[in-house]
Amino acid sequence: MIQPNRWFRALALFVGYGFLYVPIACLMIFSFNDSSLMTTWSGFSLRWYVELFNDRALLSAALLSLQIAALTATAAVIIGTWAGYVVARMGRFRGFTLYIGMLSAPLVIPEVVLGISLLLLFVEMSQLIGWPQGNGMFTIWVGHVTLCVAYVAVVVQSRIRDLDRSLEEAALDLGATPLKVFFLITVPLIAPALLAAWLLAFTLSLDDVVIASFLSGPGYTTLPLEVFSRVRLGLKPEINALATLFILIVGLFVIVANRLQWRGESK
Repeated sequence: MIQPNRWFRALALFVGYGFLYVPIACLMIFSFNDSSLMTTWSGFSLRWYVELFNDRALLSAALLSLQIAALTATAAVIIGTWAGYVVARMGRFRGFTLYIGMLSAPLVIPEVVLGISLLLLFVEMSQLIGWPQGNGMFTIWVGHVTLCVAYVAVVVQSRIRDLDRSLEEAALDLGATPLKVFFLITVPLIAPALLAAWLLAFTLSLDDVVIASFLSGPGYTTLPLEVFSRVRLGLKPEINALATLFILIVGLFVIVANRLQWRGESK
């Protein structure tokens, strides 16, 4: 079979990366555009960054999304790490198939179904016990944690399966308890995977629209919902400025995570 030549591989790589990153680069460039039109360049300006920091509704939605995403990622990592550890180390037990099915369900269930199910749950709880009294930050957080735990468990269990168990077994032979071994041996070894899982859960929560649309309430509008509501009236370039800031922040986190993962694998 004839292998593709070097030029063809380079062209395919260039086209693939161009398809992915040229739109993002254009968005970042036009965030410094002085024109109020999204696609017409009229000169360099920081006008839309000033407009962005004066837009209280957009900043409030962005702050709420960041808070929910951070809380979601932290809770999902805590729960998903234990769930992934059980799958990777505990072997098959009674109810193992049911456990795997329930853990993996958010991966295959449409988000619309998940959002409706959680909405009905909260409505019934409110009628039976009077809590929660309305949809808001807490209900959105629960929905996002339910979604992200499955993804975290997949990442963590794959890393735990690749670990050399000799260090854990040596610690157990020296008298350490299984809980102490987990926190002092296992967790440091899988720290890069935990950071990657945290970033994945943070991104999923920050990007979610469907679940948040079912579980949000008055005064609790996330950034994606705010942006989608403004699409009907026409987007302003200040959205480009906000997206540019998010890209830079997320890119910085990804670079740090990759560096930490590289250092962990090189030890």
